[in-house]
Amino acid sequence: MTRDELLKLVGALDLARKVGLLTGATVWRTRAEPALGLREMVFSDGPAGVRGEEWDERRTSLLLPSASALGSLWDEQLAGQLGELLAFEALGKGVHAVLAPTLNLHRSPLGGRHFECLAEDPELAARTGSALIHGIQAHGVAATAKHYVANDSETERLTMDVRVDERTLREVYLAPFEAAVRAGVWLVMSAYNGVNGTTMTASELLAEPLKGEWGFDGAVVSDWGAVRLTAASAAAAQDLAMPGPDGPWGAALMAAVRSGSVPEKAIDDKVLRLLTLADRVGALGSGRSIPPRAWPGGTARRLLRRAVAASTVLLHNDDVLPLDLSALHSVAVIGRHASAPRLQGGGSAGVFPPDVVTPLDGIRARLHGRAEVLHAPGPDLGGQPLPLDPARCTNPLTGEPGVLMRVLTEDGHELHSEHRLSGRQLEPPVAPEAHTVEISALVRPVSDGKWTFGVGGYGRMSLAVDGQPLVEGEFARDTEDPAVIHLDPPRRHASVWLAGGHAAHLVARRELAPDTGRAIVVTAAAPEPDPERALAEAVEAARHAAVAVVVVGTTEGGESEGHDRTSLTLPGRQDELVSAVAAANPRTVVVVNSGGPVELPWREQAGAVLLSWFPGQEAGSGLADVLFGAAEPGGRLPTTWGAALADAPVRETRPRDGELVYAEGLHIGYRAWLRAGREPAYWFGHGLGYTTWSYDRLRVASTNDGGGAALAVEVQLRNTGARPGREVVQVYLARPDSAVERPVRWLAGFTAVSAGPGETVTASVEVPARMLRHWDADEGAWRTEAGVWRILAGRSAGDLPLTATVRRSNSRA
Repeated sequence: MTRDELLKLVGALDLARKVGLLTGATVWRTRAEPALGLREMVFSDGPAGVRGEEWDERRTSLLLPSASALGSLWDEQLAGQLGELLAFEALGKGVHAVLAPTLNLHRSPLGGRHFECLAEDPELAARTGSALIHGIQAHGVAATAKHYVANDSETERLTMDVRVDERTLREVYLAPFEAAVRAGVWLVMSAYNGVNGTTMTASELLAEPLKGEWGFDGAVVSDWGAVRLTAASAAAAQDLAMPGPDGPWGAALMAAVRSGSVPEKAIDDKVLRLLTLADRVGALGSGRSIPPRAWPGGTARRLLRRAVAASTVLLHNDDVLPLDLSALHSVAVIGRHASAPRLQGGGSAGVFPPDVVTPLDGIRARLHGRAEVLHAPGPDLGGQPLPLDPARCTNPLTGEPGVLMRVLTEDGHELHSEHRLSGRQLEPPVAPEAHTVEISALVRPVSDGKWTFGVGGYGRMSLAVDGQPLVEGEFARDTEDPAVIHLDPPRRHASVWLAGGHAAHLVARRELAPDTGRAIVVTAAAPEPDPERALAEAVEAARHAAVAVVVVGTTEGGESEGHDRTSLTLPGRQDELVSAVAAANPRTVVVVNSGGPVELPWREQAGAVLLSWFPGQEAGSGLADVLFGAAEPGGRLPTTWGAALADAPVRETRPRDGELVYAEGLHIGYRAWLRAGREPAYWFGHGLGYTTWSYDRLRVASTNDGGGAALAVEVQLRNTGARPGREVVQVYLARPDSAVERPVRWLAGFTAVSAGPGETVTASVEVPARMLRHWDADEGAWRTEAGVWRILAGRSAGDLPLTATVRRSNSRA
């Protein structure tokens, strides 16, 4: 529809109906207005997959690699294809808007949601995020640029006030969002936190620069529960308060409009933007309804497998990889993560994959009939017991793998009963008379030993095994964070001795009370094996194998929405395990399964180190492709990895007196390392392939990109190895003797080239004019400083063998 046609629709509504549209109808749906032909719009979490409206493990979704893995692609075409896959998943689930991509930055390695963000550098985050947006919206599904803005850590995230200067905000944290608007994004999500004294849902930043200077014509949706003020948020450029049906707008907002504290024209603009969104996604008038669709040609799994290999970063290789199939008689696959990898981070973006290829599965499939595969899990990792799953329990009523969930009245009458596959039930069906949710299961220990069971939730809870009470009490809600209340409530644990071969009957209950959510989580942990024996078995397997592959990583809850990390050390005895295995077999490949940086004290001992991130459901297939040379490890680091947390220049994630000061200013990530003069373990942009390259020549010419004087950079390089390969050519800028503070250097552009052995290729990188400018806070304008600029080219922020200079005159952008 045209803008005039949409304005007519706005004019056809009275104030009550207009205000009614501005709060969600349900947790995931907007309100309909039949008189206008406006249907409900459905939102769904992203970015690792499209879950839909329900937290139901029986409703599966394709699981992509984590956003930190997508940031390591340095490949906009592939990122765009993954965006298209998200769109087709959304169309199949009747979803109009995917809540992705996350454009916040890797400011600190301790950030709890590091895995959900793309990069530490604003340009890499901008280009990858824009590619995802183009892919999603190409099929009529809205993408959502989130969380606007400076939502880069989780501690006190609902109330934290970020203090950041205007130039840093413009050049670093707002830059990926500006790029998203240039890419045509249809939705922007405002964050929980405040910036410089104002909560984001009431911030002037929603008007300027977002809707004014940048010309964003879409809608601003709140993070779920982030609108906490009536007049202040409604008078700002916040358009939609989610979730519904309740919230701080409604009748209170109508009163604010009638009193004059919120102008009605502000309401009209919000409604216009929602109707624009509805028109774009086919939820208005005679626009199309969303048909169920599937990824063309059934190639989704092949795309996900390709993405695993393309995002895997080869950090170190002492001529061990790729493995030669013809020379292998046996491979030892070691570590708990080999058979139970972490595929995604914790929090609201979680999905339930239809099936999973573990690293052990992938290696076994590749070596079937060729070589022996030995598996030694090594010592237990510790951490919280995991939710019950079908591999460890059965329904006591039917005997099916899984659990029995019941909803009871106060006097114990059964309202609802069903078989479920998980002890983590976040949305049990409830009716007005529902009083208690119960989960029961039979657990059959293989041998005698002490089991640890737990129940999570709020209010009155109990847990018993074979009638013996283990947990009993009233547990008050102690947070306002919806991710904790509804997704990851605290667990209470107790242990009991169980006899092997005897079926133990577990029953857990939680009462439903106002403002406590309805989630219940029932967990179990079998007795830990003797750690010394487990370590010895792993070492023995490695010693007798041609190659050892050790898979290590973070554990459940270690990287999650709702809290930041306090350490980068791998949990349990994993560091000891790697060192011992590497000592026993110099041909040891270590695969690191984490969403963000961890310390790797053994990295020089290992024959090779691969970073797989949280790789999604095709983890093992893509890993096997890399290990055995069917695919190159295509990833390049989107964030700098330090040798130790103490070395990282920017670590702080915890506010003081409610404020988190971004004292480092422009200098985050590799910029901070350069300013501090420190050497990390691996620089931003680092990543090895299976061939070698020489960088031979750099040429720079001036051009014009429509926004000013840009640079056309050509880098000549040669494949000096024996295999075809792909190289990501990176171009950085520096401004020696600048009159304004600047990073030592910053990423200005990149591209990838491929070449056969001995072949010479030329990489062409356009450096936009905006990469040379800085924000002049005094004048409120962009400036390009006159003088000499250095252009550096190479393979990472710390490996730039080619340099050139250009001279620029002073200009105002």
